Amino acid sequence: MSSILLSTLNARYFHSSLGLRYLYANLGELQADAALREFIITQRPLDIAEALLTEQPRIIGFGVYIWNVVETTQVIALLKQVRPEIQIVLGGPEVSYEWEQQLIVKLADYLITGQADLAFSQLCRRLLANDPPDGKVITSQPPPLSDLALPYSFYHDEDIAHRLIYVEASRGCPFKCEFCLSALDQNTQSFPLELFLAEMERLYQRGVRHFKFVDRTFNLNIRISTQILDFFLARVDKQLFLHFEVIPDHLPDPLKNRIARFPAGSLQLEIGIQTFNPTVQAHISRKQHDRKTEENLTWLRQHTNAYLHTDLIAGLPGEDLGSFAASFDRLIALDPHEIQVGILKRLRGTPIDRHTAPLDCRYNPHPPYNLLCSELLDFATLRRLERFARYWDLIGNSGRFAQTRPLLLDNAPFRRFMSLSDWLFTTAGQTHQFALERLFDWLYRGLTDVLSVDAAMARHVLAEDYQASGAKGCPAFLRASQPAAAKTAKAARNAATPDRQARRQQEKR
Repeated sequence: MSSILLSTLNARYFHSSLGLRYLYANLGELQADAALREFIITQRPLDIAEALLTEQPRIIGFGVYIWNVVETTQVIALLKQVRPEIQIVLGGPEVSYEWEQQLIVKLADYLITGQADLAFSQLCRRLLANDPPDGKVITSQPPPLSDLALPYSFYHDEDIAHRLIYVEASRGCPFKCEFCLSALDQNTQSFPLELFLAEMERLYQRGVRHFKFVDRTFNLNIRISTQILDFFLARVDKQLFLHFEVIPDHLPDPLKNRIARFPAGSLQLEIGIQTFNPTVQAHISRKQHDRKTEENLTWLRQHTNAYLHTDLIAGLPGEDLGSFAASFDRLIALDPHEIQVGILKRLRGTPIDRHTAPLDCRYNPHPPYNLLCSELLDFATLRRLERFARYWDLIGNSGRFAQTRPLLLDNAPFRRFMSLSDWLFTTAGQTHQFALERLFDWLYRGLTDVLSVDAAMARHVLAEDYQASGAKGCPAFLRASQPAAAKTAKAARNAATPDRQARRQQEKR
């Protein structure tokens, strides 16, 4: 039994909550009477409520995010029906802004906005001493990072064995891109480097090999980022995998020299491009040197083994379909391993809202608050772009279609893939739950019927990709071909299936 429970609903089991572990690490003397309880959003709210109530807590703190606010609201409503005396405390980005009309806030007893690392423990002390604060909403200012107890020892062996381990060397972002909550940051801070690296060493010795850094801009302070890379370069083994988010136009030579030394499969860089349109960049207060960005992406692709995960956003203020298509084609030419296409979201509190009325932007009132239509993009077009994004991830990003992909993108990549996307949805009537064998058959038809690819060529490249996929079975387009295709299908059944990064990095540069 614990008087204080720290809980959240993760999107999947393999995710872990870094935020909860910060709160737990900084509870001080209250830590002995507290516990972490993580769930996933696919669990029934009634089952989650039962599990929490079994421990007879006096206080439950919930981390609330865009992906779990609906389910967390249901859990809290159940808790309040059964045990209204339990003190419910909320925190997290989803409830830190525009909270006045949120049902989840009405149900809760207290809300801590901003970074609650220290504020939560202070509130708990008052509640346990029967000295509650007068107001419901507590505004927390970012604490000095040197004052925080670090959370990494509270990743348990089960987490290390089965979950993604999140770490952070810094907080904050100096840039003001209006679609991002980091635009509201007043400053950036780094954790004391010696202390941070000592924690990384302890995690490494415990068996952690996959480190996902949540820093908004890992390459902001080159002195710190190079020392972190040096730390991991000294510990490279076959299992090590690092994920960093970097800005694309700031790769000085000391950083390049270190990135180039990481072996294949050990380093992933998440690179936000968002748009190549300078007018749109100005609309959203984004500073990006496009020529330097292109030079750096080309260098990374040609001279390093880093896996490049890039991002584009459709629906940004001032960007029509033609402008987005131009950005997509320009990024395709740079050949990153992945291009994640997202639809603009109006996250609570973000400055992007200043464009809502002038550009007649209409957003989904429910999570994920995606753009539904605007002055430049009507509802039908945005729905097409959503399907484009889904099919692109399924086909273009998956790494399963290394031989087929060039035929899909030959000359005017966006136009060709949008044509395929429109046809796929009209013909298949779905964007999810494609059996792999069936997807190959759809692609064969799309290549030949929509994109006018020679049937023999389409069959040849798809057969090679199917063999490489390691899938069992034999698609219809192969069964209809010569006996050699049966041999290809048999070989496919005996092949191993690599993960997405491995598949994409095996493609020819």
